[in-house]
Amino acid sequence: RWVLSLECKGSRNFLSALRRAVEVDFKDKDKHKSQGLYLLTTGIPDQETHTVSAYVAEVCRGVDLQLHVCLFSVTPGTDSGGIIPARYASPQETASAFKEIVQAANGRFHWFGEAGIFESDDIASIISEMEKAKNYSQKCAFLVESLKQRS
Repeated sequence: RWVLSLECKGSRNFLSALRRAVEVDFKDKDKHKSQGLYLLTTGIPDQETHTVSAYVAEVCRGVDLQLHVCLFSVTPGTDSGGIIPARYASPQETASAFKEIVQAANGRFHWFGEAGIFESDDIASIISEMEKAKNYSQKCAFLVESLKQRS
């Protein structure tokens, strides 16, 4: 709700936005079984990663609240409207920072750009499940084949 009234001011004050979300907008979070916050971003927060991770871990402790991050990498050379962030990091450094933050929040990390998906916890989970199913299927096929050879 409140996000719709915000205007871009050239900063990525993540802690301020997160505090607003969890201390004001989620004041009834104890009444809900599960809550999730999604951060849609194109860059690293203004604050240091360890500071953000510590706050996120503290906020999420004791309640079922997860922070999920969707990082969109903008193609180099794309006009950012003249907005200069307070803190700069390469796309890889940004992704690494958000992975650490998400880990502190028991959330999921997704990184994509115009070229497609670079990394996604959901897709990694699906691939892992498919690998397990494939391995199980191969073991079953081997077992069936060995039983056929015995008879």
